Amino acid sequence: MGVKSRTARPRATRIAGLGAVAAGLLALLSGCSLEDVGGAFGHFGWPGPGVSLQAHKMYDLWIASVIAALVVGIFVWGLIFWCIIRYRKRGDELPVQTRFNMPMEVLYTVTPVLIVAVLFYYTAIVQTDVDKLSRNPDQVVEVVAFKWNWQFNYRDGVGKDAGTVTSTLGSDDQIPLLVLPTDRTIRFEETSPDVIHSFWVPELLFKRDVFPGNVRNQFEVTLDKEGRYVGHCAELCGTYHAFMNFEMVVVSPQRFDQFLQAKKDGADTAAAMQAIGFAGDERYAVTTKPFDTRRHGQSWNQSGQTQITAGK
Repeated sequence: MGVKSRTARPRATRIAGLGAVAAGLLALLSGCSLEDVGGAFGHFGWPGPGVSLQAHKMYDLWIASVIAALVVGIFVWGLIFWCIIRYRKRGDELPVQTRFNMPMEVLYTVTPVLIVAVLFYYTAIVQTDVDKLSRNPDQVVEVVAFKWNWQFNYRDGVGKDAGTVTSTLGSDDQIPLLVLPTDRTIRFEETSPDVIHSFWVPELLFKRDVFPGNVRNQFEVTLDKEGRYVGHCAELCGTYHAFMNFEMVVVSPQRFDQFLQAKKDGADTAAAMQAIGFAGDERYAVTTKPFDTRRHGQSWNQSGQTQITAGK
């Protein structure tokens, strides 16, 4: 009778318990956006939701994937601990031995396949959207990465045969500014005259290599948040690779048009920044600063050198 009472324990109670947990989880998630859930847990390792429409989609895919993994993990852990407690040894009587359970085997074979298929489906959708190029982007920026700095050319069309309207060039003592508008489609066309570099702004949740030769990597973003963000070279490209920083300045479309017009009229970048309301040090990079390269008057192996200072 003891064995029978254990095996005949009402399954409805266990099913109701699992249903209550699932209902509680769904109620919790339905009242929160993926950004709210991610923000409550440090974005599960990502820099944040990003500053572009494409970044938001990648962020949502990441948070949703983590939530799905946690749900599966909690379910599996629950089964493990339930089996440990439910079928623990209670005496010398041998528990009922089962050679196989066909419904259970089908469940743990089909379920992982379905999970992988769903994740693959949404990954393919997001990846296709991130890589999508429009026919007529609102602004084209040619990114020229070289040892060891950046040049940003504002172009009047797409392709290598388009003309350069105006440019921003970085130097040893000045961080280049990449000024861009919100709510417009921006095409980046990347090229390098020397070695492989990589264009990376962490807040875009995206980076792409810059190749020399005839390869022109391209991608598009639509920014939706104004601000100033540090950009880096993310590919080891030589001695001063770590010094290849730039600052992406995102402004409203109206201010961007004013900036571009000032540059077309012959103003340098600092003067063009002042023309759209940035004064004093704000005319230059504020989120990062040039490294102490010590290229002039000193060598790397002399004693008593000042240490390299990292950007803010």
